[in-house]
Amino acid sequence: MAASAPKLLEPIKVGPLELKNRIMFPPLTTGYEERDGSIGARSLAFYERLAKGGVSYIVVGDVAPVMTASPTPKLATDAQIPTFKALADAVHKHGAKLALQLFHPEYDVPGVGRMIMGSMAAAKAAQEAKAAGDEATFAAKMTESGEIRKQAYAKLHHDMQHFVTEATVEQLEDIKAAIAASAARAQKAGVDAIEVHGDRLVGSLCSATLNHRTDEYGGSLENRTRYALEVVAAIKEAAPELMVEYKLPVITINADGTPRGKGGLLADEACEFAVMLDRAGVDMIQVAQANHTGNMGDTIPPMGSVPYNWTLPVAERVKSLVSVPVATVGRVVSVEAGEKILEDGSADVIGYGRSLLCDPDIALKAASGEPIRECLNCNKGCVDAIQNRRYISCVLNAENGDEATISIKPGEGSKKVAVVGGGVAGLEAARVAAKRGYGVTLYEASDHLGGQILLAAAPPRKAEIMRSVEYYQKVLPLLGVSVELNHAAGADELNAFDAAIVAVGAHDVRIPVPGSDSEKVVSSWDVLSGKAEVSGRVAVIGGGLVGTETAEYLLARGCQVAIVEMLDKIASGESGTILPTIMAEFAAKGVEQHVNTRVTGITDAGVEAVRKGDDGAESPVSIPCDYVVMAVGSKANAFDASGVTVPVTYVGDCAGERTADIASAIRSAYHAANEL
Repeated sequence: MAASAPKLLEPIKVGPLELKNRIMFPPLTTGYEERDGSIGARSLAFYERLAKGGVSYIVVGDVAPVMTASPTPKLATDAQIPTFKALADAVHKHGAKLALQLFHPEYDVPGVGRMIMGSMAAAKAAQEAKAAGDEATFAAKMTESGEIRKQAYAKLHHDMQHFVTEATVEQLEDIKAAIAASAARAQKAGVDAIEVHGDRLVGSLCSATLNHRTDEYGGSLENRTRYALEVVAAIKEAAPELMVEYKLPVITINADGTPRGKGGLLADEACEFAVMLDRAGVDMIQVAQANHTGNMGDTIPPMGSVPYNWTLPVAERVKSLVSVPVATVGRVVSVEAGEKILEDGSADVIGYGRSLLCDPDIALKAASGEPIRECLNCNKGCVDAIQNRRYISCVLNAENGDEATISIKPGEGSKKVAVVGGGVAGLEAARVAAKRGYGVTLYEASDHLGGQILLAAAPPRKAEIMRSVEYYQKVLPLLGVSVELNHAAGADELNAFDAAIVAVGAHDVRIPVPGSDSEKVVSSWDVLSGKAEVSGRVAVIGGGLVGTETAEYLLARGCQVAIVEMLDKIASGESGTILPTIMAEFAAKGVEQHVNTRVTGITDAGVEAVRKGDDGAESPVSIPCDYVVMAVGSKANAFDASGVTVPVTYVGDCAGERTADIASAIRSAYHAANEL
């Protein structure tokens, strides 16, 4: 059962608003908005789902007050007001308050926009010439279009580094006016609050690292924060009915002493600025990690890379200095963690970002005691998706991103369902079938649940992935699911049910080269499970996700590691937010990366292979080692369905030709159980 959360569920007064509890959805870029930046069906359904789940305060992230090329929401014209009004009305129905986080990119939006439009106009003219049979004009206009676009991106790259210093006072005035006008539109739309995005352009101006101005907006802390305070004043004047929150980005310090983030302020200056914001009439301050590093993992860190609640010490300092409520964000995963922060008086409002993607019912479950599906902080479905220009979709939540069209259906009669296999796919299938009201029995041949999750949790920084299994261990008994361990169900048993869902998983494989059956050759699965031990020099065959994480595991145990990969790079499936950390560790510990390399045999001395050069020619290479670890993939386990007369559905790794990642396993299981 979930822990009691009396503080988390307490109401709180924030400026003119009363929030019904202390649970906040902080600003996240979702990718759900329409191409013009307006709020469409996907955005509306997502935010309304959060409100239905009991969240008291929802912030829509990265709302631009101008029409930019950035893939974010926009409230830049009066024509966009109705979609934001529909959103405000939708969340208000469930007692939630809505805020828009207004931001301006750190580049000359009109200048870049004119160049992009010029490129598009030239491309259009080229196509018209081609349709008219004028190939010469077509070629010339396409060349012109490409050159203009190249110049636009060159300007964008330049501006991202220098615009904060080079922007004229007139440009800053225009931007401030656009922000104020957007706030006025938000007020007309029935929005409750504005959050000033203290990072991006505003944070760059505050930053001693990025701001090199010599006028009234540069130099001293007073000058660097002047524009931010002017923006706050402009918003309050343009939209006097709205609560105003400020996201205060703080440059924290990494374990090695280097700064984490560039935009924003170091802790001491951040505390001074918080007092200025309080005096300026800001109604709430959200203390958050500063960005501008090029890696979203600095502000939204993956599991194990930073401590839980790592920005909280600065939030505590700010709270001791100001009279307004303080919100904290940053790896606050559990209800228990949020409750302790409130009980200790360290902050007043808790931002559950990724956690609410994983389970939008945190508030309702905190009240009822139902177990909460806790975020893994894996960044696979959220942060990585945004960096790759896709919409976010939590790996554990099959409904996330599709709330308008996907939900658990009521059951059809009193069916009995057997689930064969206790990996994550089987566990999810059992949960969904039980939520539909069916009687569910889950059979697992081993003595434990979790399947390959136990292997995934073994490498450094990955233990948190076990939260996925722990959730099912808590919730399935409450849903009435009977779990039978050490039990391989036979046909007669399965035929006593109305349907069977088979989730028997996969097994690891070896490449069939001479020497692969040697005693010095073991599988990555056996290494990660502790069944096999290796030492000394180890060659890992396969540089995908499993191979890379196995290499990390071996490094932590003092091995010297070489990775052999047929492709031109390793770790192609790894999260972009953790990859720099992995590569830095590999460089520091001398991990050899043999890419474009194909294994041809294994001998007592090591691995024999051929390496493909830039010209396509292969040359022999020998990699000396004491042990070889195979990490070359997996193959679906077969299930003997002979004699089974009830309908059988396959999910997870055993469902298709290719084995599944955790997101695919969850979704295949969810949909199979939802269609019974």
